[in-house]
Amino acid sequence: MRIRSLGVIDDAVVELSPGFTAVTGETGAGKTMVVTSLGLLLGGRADPALVRIGAKAAVVEGRIVMRPDAPAAVRAEEAGAELDDGALLISRTVSAEGRSRAHVGGRSVPVGLLAELADDLVAVHGQTDQQGLLRPARQRQALDRYAGDAVAVPLEKYGSAYRRLRAVAVELEEITTRARERAQEADLLRFGLDEIAAVEPVAGEDVELAAEAERLGHAEALASAAQLAHAALAGNPEDPEAIDANMLVAGAHRALESVRSHDPALGALAERIGELGILLTDVAGELAGYADDLDADPLRLAAVEERRAALTQLTRKYGSEGTVDAVLEWAEQGSARLLELDGDDERIAELTAERDGLRAELSQLAQALTDARVEAATRFAAAVTEELASLAMPHARVTIDIRQTEDPEGVEVDGRPVAYGPSGADEVELLLAPHPGAQPRPIAKGASGGELSRVMLAVEVVFAGSDPVPTYLFDEVDAGVGGKAAVEVGRRLAKLAKSAQVVVVTHLPQVAAFADRQLLVEKTNDGSVTRSGVTVLEGEARIRELSRMLAGHEDSVSARAHAEELLAAARADA
Repeated sequence: MRIRSLGVIDDAVVELSPGFTAVTGETGAGKTMVVTSLGLLLGGRADPALVRIGAKAAVVEGRIVMRPDAPAAVRAEEAGAELDDGALLISRTVSAEGRSRAHVGGRSVPVGLLAELADDLVAVHGQTDQQGLLRPARQRQALDRYAGDAVAVPLEKYGSAYRRLRAVAVELEEITTRARERAQEADLLRFGLDEIAAVEPVAGEDVELAAEAERLGHAEALASAAQLAHAALAGNPEDPEAIDANMLVAGAHRALESVRSHDPALGALAERIGELGILLTDVAGELAGYADDLDADPLRLAAVEERRAALTQLTRKYGSEGTVDAVLEWAEQGSARLLELDGDDERIAELTAERDGLRAELSQLAQALTDARVEAATRFAAAVTEELASLAMPHARVTIDIRQTEDPEGVEVDGRPVAYGPSGADEVELLLAPHPGAQPRPIAKGASGGELSRVMLAVEVVFAGSDPVPTYLFDEVDAGVGGKAAVEVGRRLAKLAKSAQVVVVTHLPQVAAFADRQLLVEKTNDGSVTRSGVTVLEGEARIRELSRMLAGHEDSVSARAHAEELLAAARADA
């Protein structure tokens, strides 16, 4: 993590160990700025007062290594970010005017996205900033992971039944609440289908009737035209001397036939004229038949127009395209919809039976979830209480309250109807009684700031491997602790660091000695400007810092010996 122009820090690079990193330094040196920087990367509030005097903006950049399939990586990629060689690059800029910008994986993003990623990246436990397991939903999830298959198996079955019940309930409500509308729709469909059935339209009938009406309406003109055309082709019986087309073509054919033997070309033309004569004879015959068969009956025309009027009435109401075919399509769709609507009563009965069966199944699964959680909560509470005894809280007692909210419309658990959700009917909350006789209260309210960090440390140690968050930040976890209890705090932080990354801001050398890497935040003053830097301590430098933390100055012989002893004991314990 690189920090620029933030508070007393001018420009510093913070290299965190994959295991346990301790951040130490004199009071006021700027250790809090390290925590604040991480908070900004996690979407914390941007305070322009944090910008170093004289700078235009404070910038914090972080490189977070993670698996490509990690929840935070998936969410970042959904926002358009890209991993850089297995790492997610995050930056946050806060201007002196108060503007704030965020970038993830090379893409500008809303600051709110950083807070979303934070839920899957870091659990922060400090004097004033508590996240992660303080939320009841995370407490329930962590307890479920701690319980293992005892909860996971019924929870998977419960989730499947719950989702199906929600779908059934939505469909049932839609059918029952719209019963009146659906009944009215069914009545309209029946009326329309009856009206269509009474007319009995046939596909394409309207087109055929339109053609017939056109023919009948002009029968006289059509007959006259056919007769004139026939006379022109085949002659007029009333005028034997009149010349017609057939006579002219026959004459042309005879003229060529007499000389065709002298030139094959004229012979070919004679054959074509002969074919023309045959065609004229055929057409003339058809014209004669057309004129004889033409129906000019006014009664038939009236019947056709009446039928067309009936079809037009249907097409106006039910034919979206104004055709009989569209009317028939509407009737087909209407019949299918009517069957669906008429089956409402049967469908309601089916859905009601399925709903009741699912509710009964959910009751059994919810009861199984509750029983498994209660059993796991007992083991968990005992383990955390045991951890607290070694963290200078020998009389503290942690319990888990698993309760349900009564709801007449809910499922039955322990013989009473209770509210339920996608994860069961249980509300899970961690409670703390810090001393004998104290009433157990939610951990966020039942402990002081220093106690709360130790309680959360105990909780995280017990939950190690169950909670998916890969990084834990403890600020002042050792407040109010000293001596043997401080050694135990360090030991447990080291234990937690075996399964996750742990960052601790501490004043205690007993805690810092257990760290895999120790960072020193140190303030310098050249007479005009005060700035702080961050240094990785190794070898002699680390012993000198532990000596300072022990005795107040790094040159104490006894403090140095004690520092070496602490480091040796921590290495041996590891």
